[in-house]
Amino acid sequence: MDLQKDNWKHHREQSVTVLKNLASVKTFKNHQRLHTGEKRHQCSHCEQRFYRLSNLLRHQRLHTGEKPYECSECGKSFRDKGCLQKHQNIHTTDKPYYCSECGRNFKEQSQLQKHQLIHTGEKPYHCSDCGKSFSQRVHLQKHQRIHTGEKPHPCLECGKCFRSKSDLIVHQRTHTGEKPYQCSECGRGFTIRRSLIIHERIHTGEKPYECSDCGKRFKKRHHCLLCDKKFRDNFELQSHQRTHTGEKPYKCSECGKSFTVCRSLIIHQRIHTGEKPFQCSECGRSFRDKGTLRQHRKTHTEEKPYYCSVCGRNFRHEKTIHKHKCINNGLYTNDVGSEA
Repeated sequence: MDLQKDNWKHHREQSVTVLKNLASVKTFKNHQRLHTGEKRHQCSHCEQRFYRLSNLLRHQRLHTGEKPYECSECGKSFRDKGCLQKHQNIHTTDKPYYCSECGRNFKEQSQLQKHQLIHTGEKPYHCSDCGKSFSQRVHLQKHQRIHTGEKPHPCLECGKCFRSKSDLIVHQRTHTGEKPYQCSECGRGFTIRRSLIIHERIHTGEKPYECSDCGKRFKKRHHCLLCDKKFRDNFELQSHQRTHTGEKPYKCSECGKSFTVCRSLIIHQRIHTGEKPFQCSECGRSFRDKGTLRQHRKTHTEEKPYYCSVCGRNFRHEKTIHKHKCINNGLYTNDVGSEA
């Protein structure tokens, strides 16, 4: 009897081990698909493919309109459990004021009202230097430091300075390696929450932003309809769109020259003021902008990163190798000089 009991116990332990191994193999195979690019699960509505069945099921609710996760407090329904849990913070936390547009919560109604200006597009705060408008005073104050050059938040690791404390905190993660925002699907980490939100749409297939003209949907809100290029925020999109329209709203008061972006105007104005805030630590020579300083430093390191695959020569600057290639094509007659 004892021998039979021992055999049964041993058999049960073996079965548990086999099941655990099977689960491990399945998890490993699912993970491998992230590297191989295999997407076995296809949506029958739009033919989009997914790594995992769970992602496909969640995606299909965009087509069916199904919202199986219901809030027990107010009855509102959601497509996935994560959205429900985020919503339930309204009822359980000390931030009872909820933004219906993006789901953020606030302690006070006044904070919510200020925040909602982002969604309504209202921008009551104007910069007296360049005319740019902002939805919140704190954003205007941060912007004005572009004109004044003020960067009151220094990094204690590398000495680099920033216009706002939030920019400094994000930068410090490059030293610590901290990536506090992690994807629950693939484990990838991000330094800022916004990057995680955009990344998660790879798994869900969600395209929340619809073009009012053609109905096409996009994963990112800031999308150029003329060339399909995507941008991190509306400011970058607006700056880019001026390359299509030719608009140059930033004008130099000294010479009348106009620019598409405010930063280009600031750099240009240093021609008139003589300001050269970027200094080479090797020779002490100063420059108007960081890009020119970066190119100059290569003269000390002898670095020549631009390689011509035709003749094998290396060049220090991109514009020099471009000129070199044009000469080989017979478009120029003058030599490239001693750059190589």
